[in-house]
Amino acid sequence: MTQTRTRPAPAAKNKRPPTTRATPTVMRRRVGSQMRRWRGPMPSGVAAKLMGWDSVKLGRIERGLYKISADEVREYAGLLGITDTRAIEAVAEAAEEPLAASNGAWWKAYDGRVSSSLLDFVQLEARAKEVKTHHPVVIPGALQSPGYAREIIAASPRTEELAKTVELRINMRLARQEILTRTDDPVDFHALVPESAFHARFRDPTIMRDQLRKLIDVSKQPNVTLQIVPLTAHPFYGSDGPATILGFDYPWVKVGSIDNSFGGSHTEDPDEVAFLETGFEQIASIALPVDRSRDLLIQHLEGSNK
Repeated sequence: MTQTRTRPAPAAKNKRPPTTRATPTVMRRRVGSQMRRWRGPMPSGVAAKLMGWDSVKLGRIERGLYKISADEVREYAGLLGITDTRAIEAVAEAAEEPLAASNGAWWKAYDGRVSSSLLDFVQLEARAKEVKTHHPVVIPGALQSPGYAREIIAASPRTEELAKTVELRINMRLARQEILTRTDDPVDFHALVPESAFHARFRDPTIMRDQLRKLIDVSKQPNVTLQIVPLTAHPFYGSDGPATILGFDYPWVKVGSIDNSFGGSHTEDPDEVAFLETGFEQIASIALPVDRSRDLLIQHLEGSNK
């Protein structure tokens, strides 16, 4: 039998601790994305050699598959000539962040029990400083009352397997709403709500009344801008479906999210995010102003009590 001889690996330029393979959490992927933006047009092989890496390793780091240290982030940025200290430190801090499943965040209980896309979204939403959201059919999840959320989730004619997760999904949807009421830096929240959603008929009429009261109360919060898209609006507005745009502290770029049954698809691509923002602003331009929106909510509430 012929034995295959293995050539010894060349010594690294600088001795470094082994890289840790990591679950690609949303923030780890964002760290990788920022590192990819830093190298710009520089080929990955050239950038990798600056750190004594190969292009495969750098590619895995940029995709969030490998965890790197804060010191490595700082060194890499310095070798690339990045001088934005504020951005470097933000990325370095995020690189050291533990996995979401072990850092005490409220979504810890849902890790592995919901889709990775949904878990990504709730983490992004919880970290966002600005949220713009629109749904052309139902009231956006962050504004749903408990009864409305239960009605929307539990009434779904889906598979029996989904039915087993009803309580889980209801609890998660309601937990997300802490972004509106937290005392420490509440999110700047702008929602476009379809008036057509108020005409839904549930077996229990109190569901819609409670939902309308919740919208009225939320609309009075200083961090919330709530506009109603009236029934008279052309159906073109919102025909592209539900979307959310999430804005963050510097240097993190905005994220656009398209809602779907699997937890949504998310993008950092600047052109795609700009497209979603333009669509949102177009709908906002034909939606009712905040004061008139609140008056319409009150009218609907009064009508539901008759």
